[in-house]
Amino acid sequence: MRARDIDGQSRMAAAKQAFNEVLDAVPQEVELGIRTLGANYPGKDTAVGCKDTRQLYPVGPLDRTEAKTAVATLVPTGWTPIGPALLGAAEDLDGGDATRRIVLITDGEDTCAPLDPCEVAREIAARGIHLTIDTLGLVPDAKTRRQLTCIAEATGGTYTSVRHTDELSGRVKQLVDRAADPVVTPVATEGAARCADAPQIKPGLYSDREKFSEHRWYRVDVLPGQELRASVSVAADRAVDRDYAVLLRAVTMRGREIVRGSEAGDGRTDVISAGLRYPKPPADDVDGVKPAAETVCLQVGNAFSAPDSVQTTPGLPVELTVDLVDSPDMASDVAAFGLGRGWWLLVTLVLTGLVAGLLWGWISRLRVVRRTN
Repeated sequence: MRARDIDGQSRMAAAKQAFNEVLDAVPQEVELGIRTLGANYPGKDTAVGCKDTRQLYPVGPLDRTEAKTAVATLVPTGWTPIGPALLGAAEDLDGGDATRRIVLITDGEDTCAPLDPCEVAREIAARGIHLTIDTLGLVPDAKTRRQLTCIAEATGGTYTSVRHTDELSGRVKQLVDRAADPVVTPVATEGAARCADAPQIKPGLYSDREKFSEHRWYRVDVLPGQELRASVSVAADRAVDRDYAVLLRAVTMRGREIVRGSEAGDGRTDVISAGLRYPKPPADDVDGVKPAAETVCLQVGNAFSAPDSVQTTPGLPVELTVDLVDSPDMASDVAAFGLGRGWWLLVTLVLTGLVAGLLWGWISRLRVVRRTN
């Protein structure tokens, strides 16, 4: 952080300037804290240096003067214990249902192997606490970029390379503002091994955890004239084998498949998703009684596997989105053979082609007869 390669000033000075600008612009509703890494111990003892992380300013309502005073005391010492700092920051943000983000700013890779900060990020993601880590690399080299990208991707965050002061302050402010935006918190649920025992869910966002190569079931009631729209995302929050897939099926209570969506991949991934739509035709009232809803079973399955060295518990994070909307008029808008209102055009073209073929056949036959005579 001592290198003077950001607009003629040191990386630490650029970081302090960016912090001060961000602190002036932080929305009042945002609670903010600051944790240091490698800013206290100047010695060469690895055991001590890799514990050099502390809470510089506690998470809570912002006192701008006090926070700026704390930032002014920062001095780089040479150690970069990213893994321990991430674990400490996760503890700083523990508890509550608010949006939580860690913005990690560093000019180098972790210096405290064998603790891999990317694995630390995956461990944080596996806790299911919906904590996002965004990373910013100050004039990073290729190895630092790879490490910071891996950390960010493990929790659904972003990585940004920074070479100028205005880029740093602008990006940090953007990330802080994003934390102030309201988000939908998934409702924790637990799918069942079969549809008959599945939880009844309504439109909304749900979170669950699924073992490797497991199938889980959920139930949704769909009224006539409604369209069920569902999607599922499974996160690979740890190292997995190259081939993987996710499946989402809509099935009747009797086991007949209605529709399915699936997605497969090969190589590195962090999230894989699939979706489906099921429009239920409208039905007329019978003797003034409205038609009953149909219970649709949603099956979520995954085809993930992992090396023997990887811990398989807890299961993989799952997010299931369910929505019910008014479906199109089945008599006019829903496809006949998948063509919607365009079916009449196809029929016209087919009949025209048939008539044209017959006429051409008769004309050709007359020509042959005339030549023969």
